[in-house]
Amino acid sequence: MKVAVVGATGMVGEVMLKVLEERNFPFTELLLVASERSVGKEITFKNKTYKVIGLADAVSKKPDVAFFSAGGETSLEWAPKFAEAGTTVIDNSSAWRMDASKKLIVPEINADQLTKEDKIIANPNCSTTQLVMVLAPLHKKYNIKRIVVSTYQSITGTGLKAVKQLENELAGVQGEMAYPYPIHKNAIPHCDVFEENGYTKEEMKLVRETQKILDDRSIAVTATAVRIPTEGGHSEAVNVEFEKDFDITEVRQLLSKTSGVVVQDNTDVNTYPMPIYANGKDDVFVGRIRRDASQPNSLNLWIVSDNLRKGAATNTIQIAEYLIDKNLL
Repeated sequence: MKVAVVGATGMVGEVMLKVLEERNFPFTELLLVASERSVGKEITFKNKTYKVIGLADAVSKKPDVAFFSAGGETSLEWAPKFAEAGTTVIDNSSAWRMDASKKLIVPEINADQLTKEDKIIANPNCSTTQLVMVLAPLHKKYNIKRIVVSTYQSITGTGLKAVKQLENELAGVQGEMAYPYPIHKNAIPHCDVFEENGYTKEEMKLVRETQKILDDRSIAVTATAVRIPTEGGHSEAVNVEFEKDFDITEVRQLLSKTSGVVVQDNTDVNTYPMPIYANGKDDVFVGRIRRDASQPNSLNLWIVSDNLRKGAATNTIQIAEYLIDKNLL
């Protein structure tokens, strides 16, 4: 098993290596790949030092699987080249998610769609992944009509530049800005670029990707995405309207039995999900589970997950583990 990590020097790439080690992912050869400016850099993994190589060099080595986390433009240009060489690409960018010919996969929900012919597989947006992990079992049971979601997203979702901006602001240092405004002591209702409809790309990803993963274009979704000065996890306030009525106890039981989901919901002792608890973990945490008294068949939830792990690196590696388990690689 020859494995390539494309974007190995970035934030998600670093977490990917950590997750590969933690999960003891099987490989005989590891290729660490990045842009030309990073070629030659050294990275230590499992007490072995690897030199970063370029994309063309990596394609020529024909890895079995390539984990991509190097941005949309790189994925659009290079994923097909890897696929032509026989590599299965699992891509973290938004490049292929809404391509009708590509599968958008959260293993616990729809990995059974995958075949050997799928050479470019899309990984969802981090905020979508945690949302659908909780909503998929509820949709199966009660049929979702409408979702209203507001996100409170970690600066790590923007990348190293944003982390540096917050560090500079905390230290009172003038530096490069990832955002148009200070992020320290602030909340910026602007994740990614604005589209013509007045929504940001991040908000529209939540709409389009949720419908695709749950395989139901009739679900109405509306979103507001906000960047806040936290590290280690995205949070979401979610209101869901169902076709069928539900029992709150049954909802809690259903979510408690869902693989990859942890219910933290005891307001008597102030137990609820927070980024400080989700940081470094692979699960999706859900709490503040309560009926919406203003609307029939409606539920409120609070969902938190580490956006660099289940939202990116872990989900990617879980897809590859599924492919190996089903002899699809």
